[in-house]
Amino acid sequence: MLLSASPTLAAPPAKPGSAAAKTAARIDPTYWFVGMKNPKLQLLVNAPGIAADQVTLATYPGVTLDGFQKLESSNYLIVNLTVSPQAQPGKLQLKFAGAKPFTYSYELRPRNADPARTQGLTQADFIYFLMPDRFSNGDPKNDVVKGTRVNHIARDSMYARHGGDLKGIENHFDYIKQLGATTIWPTPIIENDMPKASYHGYAVTDCYKVDPRYGTNAEYVQFVKAAHGQGLKVVQDIVLNHWGSYHHLFLDKPAADWFHAFPTFTRSNYNAFTLNDPYASKRDRILENDGWFDTTMPDVNQSNPLVSTYLIQNFLWWVEATGLDGYRIDTYPYSEPKFLMDWGKAIGEEYPKLALFGEAWEGTEAEQAFFAQNIFPPVNGFKSNLPGVLDFQICFGISDVLKGDGGDLNKLYHALQGDWMYVDATRNVPFLDNHDMSRFYSVIGEDFSKFKMGIAWLLTLRGTPQLYYGTEVLMKNFSNPDGKVREDFPGGFAGDKTNYFVNRPGQAGEAFDYVSKLANYRKAHPVLSSGKLMQFIPQDGVYTYFRYNDAGECVMVIANNTKEAKKVDGTRYAERTDGFTSGTEVVTGASIADLKTLTVPAHTAWVVELKK
Repeated sequence: MLLSASPTLAAPPAKPGSAAAKTAARIDPTYWFVGMKNPKLQLLVNAPGIAADQVTLATYPGVTLDGFQKLESSNYLIVNLTVSPQAQPGKLQLKFAGAKPFTYSYELRPRNADPARTQGLTQADFIYFLMPDRFSNGDPKNDVVKGTRVNHIARDSMYARHGGDLKGIENHFDYIKQLGATTIWPTPIIENDMPKASYHGYAVTDCYKVDPRYGTNAEYVQFVKAAHGQGLKVVQDIVLNHWGSYHHLFLDKPAADWFHAFPTFTRSNYNAFTLNDPYASKRDRILENDGWFDTTMPDVNQSNPLVSTYLIQNFLWWVEATGLDGYRIDTYPYSEPKFLMDWGKAIGEEYPKLALFGEAWEGTEAEQAFFAQNIFPPVNGFKSNLPGVLDFQICFGISDVLKGDGGDLNKLYHALQGDWMYVDATRNVPFLDNHDMSRFYSVIGEDFSKFKMGIAWLLTLRGTPQLYYGTEVLMKNFSNPDGKVREDFPGGFAGDKTNYFVNRPGQAGEAFDYVSKLANYRKAHPVLSSGKLMQFIPQDGVYTYFRYNDAGECVMVIANNTKEAKKVDGTRYAERTDGFTSGTEVVTGASIADLKTLTVPAHTAWVVELKK
């Protein structure tokens, strides 16, 4: 596939200058806000033949027209405005003078001052990560939307749409709260109008529109508001690096340099380490940043300042329009490094409370830390301003430790030991699995004891933990292909024989109860979210750490990762246990009468609240 060639399903454009062309003008952002810290506003105007027009602005106090700019395509025009702090909400009258003059009424809205909006995340939060299409169908009326390229559902196909939506998630807020989660992170809810396999949401086709199979923009705003009303936060999953090949700005490009192009189709080499390799070739770095992520995901050229501004404004717009609480950034290392710094600075200055964490799927602690705020000097001109990352090192450490007969506990120990490289490692997001990985329960051989160990670590380590939907009821499978780990949640769809939202028999129920008990304990005991952490080097298959605070609260997490019970000399932990005489295992309620001699059963993690 030649990158310079556009797919063929675009609707034929109206004739330049026609009435249809003028009345169908589109402007991104679709509206804007008064009182933004950056007064500059770039409008991308799209209409057939619009480049031939002259633009004027009717007098509007506090707003000035800074000029307009033609692009390579005759169907686009950039209009630059300054919206001063004195500007008031209302509608600007932008006059386009050409063969068919017209006036566009562009809205400036007030900013929302509700203090419950854009709360951000802390370690006290617990993120529930789900795929809207596969979680629950709350509104069958939007299963098939006229005009979309995929206008059917087929639940027996792992690549087709299944019908889940925003209403389906909202219908189960109570379930999420019962689990002990405080935050909902859906995979991208923005329009993915691709001809196939775009249920996952990572091939955006319209940056300013919710996918109609999930709901409308207005319904998404209400979704966020309803979540906040239930004490739940919302993280929006976003993609900076690439769009879908049926994105309207790719089907009809404003200019060729809005996307990276090679003589023939060229993938990324997926080697983010080239960005901090002092010996890396220029070619390898270019391939990593500029190569396409996939055949249907064109790589956006963020080094083009017009594209950079378009993207920055888009993600400011979504925060202000909805009040969401955080962004998870997909494929973070693949974006252009300078753009990442500009984007992070702009978002952080406008919304300092907004949580930001990125996907940096790297193999070592140092590689992962490079893509978060860290103690390193700039490398090749890049210095990350991203507060946190998805903690793949914790994920790998837990999985490796629990595979087979029991792995080396030092892998988990060292995943935490590497925290010295971060400005604040507590802003990282540890997890057990996700939509791209084999499910945790399968990875550990469907061993329920090991499952509980993994959950105990996830919910007691530093950071803001994330759980992938269905893990709490032992959903399983290997990601070969990845559709097998993206199955429908039982009970989320009409006709399901099993409904785990209301009835969880057997070990599925035990698993849910274990997660819920520990997550809700964590919510009620800030020592597990804001307390300090001290770990002891693993010995004889036993790994122990403590969460503690200056108020004298202390929780001990001690895990035996062997096939037999272990007698542990508790005096080794006197540094943290002095002054405490006993403890209570918080999930089972069992009493630990003697802290000096501990006998921990095989493949067991205790979470022990220490008592004086």
